Order: sequence, then structure tokens, then C-alpha cells
Amino acid sequence: MKATTHAPALVALAVAAALGAGLASDARAAAQPASADAQCQARERGSRGGSNRPQELYPEATRQSPREGASQRMGARLNKLGAAFDQDDNAQVRQIADEIIADARASDYDKAYAAQLAANAAYNADDLAAAKAYLTQSIELDALDNNGHYQSLMMLAQLQGQDEEYDQALASLDRYLQETRSTKPDDLALKGQLLVQAERPQEAIPVLKQAIEGAESPNAAWTQSLMAAYLDTENTAEATRLAEQIAASSPGDKRSQINLASMYIQADQTQQAIDIMERLRAAGELTEDREYRNLFALYLNTEGGEPKAIEVINDGLQKGVLEGNHQTYLALGQAYYFSDQVAPAIDAYQKAAPLADNGETYLNLAKILVNEDRIPEAKQAAQQALDKGVRNPDEARRLLER
Repeated sequence: MKATTHAPALVALAVAAALGAGLASDARAAAQPASADAQCQARERGSRGGSNRPQELYPEATRQSPREGASQRMGARLNKLGAAFDQDDNAQVRQIADEIIADARASDYDKAYAAQLAANAAYNADDLAAAKAYLTQSIELDALDNNGHYQSLMMLAQLQGQDEEYDQALASLDRYLQETRSTKPDDLALKGQLLVQAERPQEAIPVLKQAIEGAESPNAAWTQSLMAAYLDTENTAEATRLAEQIAASSPGDKRSQINLASMYIQADQTQQAIDIMERLRAAGELTEDREYRNLFALYLNTEGGEPKAIEVINDGLQKGVLEGNHQTYLALGQAYYFSDQVAPAIDAYQKAAPLADNGETYLNLAKILVNEDRIPEAKQAAQQALDKGVRNPDEARRLLER
């Protein structure tokens, strides 16, 4: 390559920080609280006492279950309500429930039970606002037994979290935990996940650790949530340790491996991140444009990494996974240029320039062509740069005057 004062002002790819954040996004996604699906079928059937008495799920609860049950006058309606629920007729469930709730002759138990089933029906119909309203009504009536009452409170907390109402969700869940005295790992993990989503990671860490330590087989999502909390408190060492633990326990899980690569990047252990991504590439598991883009960006931010970046880009283009857009061809052109392969660099720039939003790539191409004494082509590229617009038009005009 010829030395000249007209060496192109190539734009470096600012990818290191963005790459780490992008790869870590899955860890924060895993911190999302579980959906309320598991609670949707939890409801009372109205029977109290006798052989049909359900198992007490909250034996340590401070609340005493009310003694009042279903009223005889509402018996037929409640049976009709239950039948509609069993048939998944959500509209019918809500209609009957609304009638019972509005009936002055209905007991508080009748109304609370109807509201609970209506909440499930609303949830099944993706009407979260109505589901929350019904649950709130059922809880405020304070008439269901402990099983139904606290399952409704838990479901309300989950739906509030699902709607990103984190303060309300945590208030509901704290009430649930205080009144039931629950130390179940699942319940604690939900609180920890909500705290992560509410951007209160310092509070989330001890809760999640207690949940993980108290479970025989902790859910991997809990550990990922804890990892996200450590990340948010800038405790990269602990986050990396957890990422290594998750990756080791799930060697076939691509998400876990990519999260570990993210941790290594944030810990300035670039080679370890590259090793993980290359293992995934060799196994044919890099199937998204962003995954190839992340890998070649790692190489472009590594001393002497241009040849490997070229290999990765061409591999991704050949497989049809990497998009042949301006950013891709610009990166390829830079990699070729800085590894002293001028001819393919020019070819890549010629592909990148028409795809750019402005004429800066054409201007850089013109500079490379001048370096190679390809003056007519350089002038043509300079004119195309002016036509598309550049920050410094005089620079392009000087090339045209050669």
C-alpha cells in the first residue's frame, strides 16, 4: 500500500460497549417474572368441610379463613358460573359473574368467588385490566378461604408485574409474603425478579440468593436474574461467576453461552468471548445476523484481528445469515484495507457506498483509489460523494481537480 497524505479517514466501528450490552440483554430478559398462567386455574369450588375440603396451602397464614360459604339463594347461579368456566366460555363467565356481583342478595363469598372466576376469564381473553380489577374486588371482599384469597393475591401481583406496575406488584407480593409467612423459593424468586425489573438490584440480590439456596433444583432463570442484578450493581466478577455456572450446567444452551461471552467482554476478557462465539459458529449455531455481527465486531476491536473478521463476514454472507448492508460491507472494506488487501477493500467499498445514507463512504473510496493511482475512478467516486452529500465538500472537490 502506498504511503500518502490522502489515506482515507476510515470510520472506526464503535462496537465494544454496544456488543456487551447486546449480548447481556438475554440475562435481563430472564429476570422477567413468570406469567400468571399457573394461577389461572386456581379457584374455589365453594365446598367447605367434609371430605371435599381442599388441602390447606397456607398453614402459617395470619389470616383466619372466613366461615361463610356460598349462599343457597345463589346456588343455581354459582353452578351455572362454574359450568361456563369449565367450558372455557369466558364471555359467559364474565356475564354471570357481573350479575352475581351486582346482586344485593349475594353474599360477600358469592361475589368474591364470582370475581375470582371472572378474573381468570378476563385473563384468558387477554383483558389484563379487567382481570386485575376483578382480583382486587375479590381480595377486598375478604370472603374466600385462605387458598382462594392468597392465590388471588399472588395472581394480582403477577399480573401487575406483567403490566410493568412494579411498585404495585411488590406491594401485593409483600402483603402475600407477610400474611402467609411464605419462604417458598418460588415466591421469593418472584419478588427478586420484580425487584430487578423495578431497577432495585441491590434489594433483589439477597432475596434471589435466598430463593436459590432454598431450592433443591433452582430454576435457571433465577440465577440469570441474579446475574442481571449483579450486572446492574456493576459487580462484574459475581456476574461472570454465575454466567460460567449457568453455561457449564447447560452446555447446549446457546443463550447461556452468549451471556457468558457478554460477561467476558465486560470483564475485558475478549479472547474468552471470541472462543465461545467461535465454538458456536463451528457448531452452526450462529443463526442470526446480530450474532455474526457481534463476532466480527470482536475481531475488529482486537489487535491484528482483521483477517479473522474478514473470514467471519464472508462466512456469514455466504451462508445468507449476515445481511449484505452498508455496515457489513463497510466493516469488510476496513478489515481488508487495514490488512493490506487493497483490491478486495475497494470491491467492498464499492458495494458499501451506494447503500450509505450519505457520501462519506464514496469519499473514503475516492481516497483509496487516489492512493492506487486510479485517478479517473477516484474522480467518479468523489463526484458521487458530492452528489450524496458529505461533511467536507471541499475535500471531494480537491480530488476532482487532480
